[in-house]
Amino acid sequence: MLLFSFGAQAQRVTAMRINEVLVINEDNFVDDYGKRSGWIELYNSSAGTVNIGGCFLTNDKNDPKKYPIPKGDVLTKIPPRQHTLFWADGNASRGTFHASFTLDPTKENYIALYDTDGKTLVDEIVIPAAQKADVSYGRAVDGQDEWALLPKVTPSTNNLTLDSNEKIENFKTKDSLGLGMTVTAMAVVFLGLLVLFLVFKMTGKASIAAGARRAQKATGAETVVAAPGELSGEILVAIGMALYELNEDAHDIESTVLTIQKVKRTYSPWSSKIYGLRELPRK
Repeated sequence: MLLFSFGAQAQRVTAMRINEVLVINEDNFVDDYGKRSGWIELYNSSAGTVNIGGCFLTNDKNDPKKYPIPKGDVLTKIPPRQHTLFWADGNASRGTFHASFTLDPTKENYIALYDTDGKTLVDEIVIPAAQKADVSYGRAVDGQDEWALLPKVTPSTNNLTLDSNEKIENFKTKDSLGLGMTVTAMAVVFLGLLVLFLVFKMTGKASIAAGARRAQKATGAETVVAAPGELSGEILVAIGMALYELNEDAHDIESTVLTIQKVKRTYSPWSSKIYGLRELPRK
């Protein structure tokens, strides 16, 4: 089981890719100390979380263990399809993500990622010399093989960014005044209202029919459902009874006599205040 777990971990580490590199950082992003320096972006191309703690970053082929990535940092666990950034500032004492080497803008820069054994190469890249300031060199699409100068510097995010939506642009071209959008929106609203009307109408008819069936079942007699626009027999009977009571003035007669009667209460001398201890003694 232990060997299987180690093998699975190693397989996941091999999914890591060096994804983007900025050699000259003059007016770009700053690190957690407010300093600008070159950086290396790693990308997890797998569908599972990868822990790169214990792996090695280097800029020297002869020294694959140049910068050991510390273990125990929760931020070294890279979620699937996500990125992490290492600052090549030569100050490893500043934290986990500060490598012990720098990038040289005057020559080619070799960068490699090694597995936890320090021998298994995970990924490597040679950054061409004469890099421009604040222009990164990376994969055209995250995790894929094609490398190029990127039109935008994208640390800790996707290298391929879409500034516009093709469908929206086509819609603007074909409907510059927005008439099609207006008609479409109104059609959707009215269609929704029509559907609601039909649903409520059918529900009402079904409820009336169900009520008639329940009344017929309870009385054992046939209940006649009124035609549309006509009053049912039950409604006519209720109207007739209301008119009869109005004409006969058949209401309850309530007494308006008010009476005031003295309420008798049981009296006990033991509860009277005059027999309390506060009474002065008689001389």
